[in-house]
Amino acid sequence: MPLAVLVSFVVVFALSLLAVSVGLKYFDARRKNQVVDMLHTASGEAVVSVSNLLKEMESDKPSGFKRLFSTMQFSKHAAELLQQAGLNWSSTRLLTSMVLMMIPGLGLGLLMPFLFNGPTTAIAMALFFGSMPYLLVRAKRTKRLNTLEEQFPESLDFLARSMRAGHAFSISLEMLGEEMADPLGQEFRALFNEQNLGAPIDIALHNFTMRVPLLDVRFFTSSVLLQKQTGGNLSEILSRLAYVIRERFRLKGQVKAASAHGRLTATILTLLPVCTMVALLLVAPGYLQGMAEDSDGKYLIGGAIVAQILGNFFIKKIINIKV
Repeated sequence: MPLAVLVSFVVVFALSLLAVSVGLKYFDARRKNQVVDMLHTASGEAVVSVSNLLKEMESDKPSGFKRLFSTMQFSKHAAELLQQAGLNWSSTRLLTSMVLMMIPGLGLGLLMPFLFNGPTTAIAMALFFGSMPYLLVRAKRTKRLNTLEEQFPESLDFLARSMRAGHAFSISLEMLGEEMADPLGQEFRALFNEQNLGAPIDIALHNFTMRVPLLDVRFFTSSVLLQKQTGGNLSEILSRLAYVIRERFRLKGQVKAASAHGRLTATILTLLPVCTMVALLLVAPGYLQGMAEDSDGKYLIGGAIVAQILGNFFIKKIINIKV
C-alpha cells in the first residue's frame, strides 16, 4: 500500500504540472495572437516596451521552484489572478497550497475507491481537492470585480464633478483615490501613484486596465486617451459614460430577472441527483453498494457524473446572456 500511495502521488503531481503547463501555454499563445492582430490594425507606430513602476509581486530572478513554475508561465498568470483578486499572495504560495490540498484528496481516494479502482479514485480526488485553492481565488476575483463594476459609475461622476469645479485630471484622480471606498479607491490610488512617479498617462491607464479587466474600464481608458489626442469636454464625456453604464446595469438586472427560472432549474437539476444519492446512502446504505462494486456499475456512475457536469455546463451557457 505505501508503494501504491507513492506511485499515485507521483502520477498525480506529474499530471497536474503537465495540465497546468499545457493550459497556460495555450492561453498565453492565444493572448499573443490577439496582440499581434491588434498591432496589425494599428497605425504602424513602433511598440515601446515599458516597465511597470509599481512594486512587482514576484522577484526579478526567481530560483528553485519559482524558476520551475515561471518556465511554465504559471507565475505570470497566477500573479495577475491574485492581483485582480486583491490577495497579497505569490504564485508559488498558490501552487504550493494546491499541491498540499492534493494530499488529503489522494488519501481519501485510496481509502474510498468509489470509482473504477483505487488509483483512479485517488487521482480524481487529488485533482478535485488540488483545484479548490485556485477556484477559491477565482471566486474572490469575480466577487471583487463585481464590486468594482458597481462602484465605477459613481467614480466617473466624481471625476466629472471635480473637473467641472476646475481641478485638473491628475488632481481629480488623487481626490478620487482618497474619497472612494476600497477596492476601487485602492486601484485609483495606484493609478495616480504611477502617474505621479513619472509614467505617461497612457501607460498608467493601460496598467489600470490590466489590474481591473472590465469593459467599463476600457471605455473609460479609451475616452481619456481620445480626449487627450483630439480635445473636448472630458467631464461631459465621463458623465455620459456613467449614464450608459447605469443603463447597462438596469438592462442587466432585467435580463437576470428574466433568466431566474433557468438558473433555478439548473440548480435543482444539479442538486437533485446528489441529494437523492445522499438520502439513499443514509436510508438504505446497501442499495447503491452493489452498483459501486460492480464493474459495469462503476462505468455507469462515472458516466452519470460526466453527464451532470456537461448538463450543468450547457445550461449555464444558455442562461448566461451577455449584456
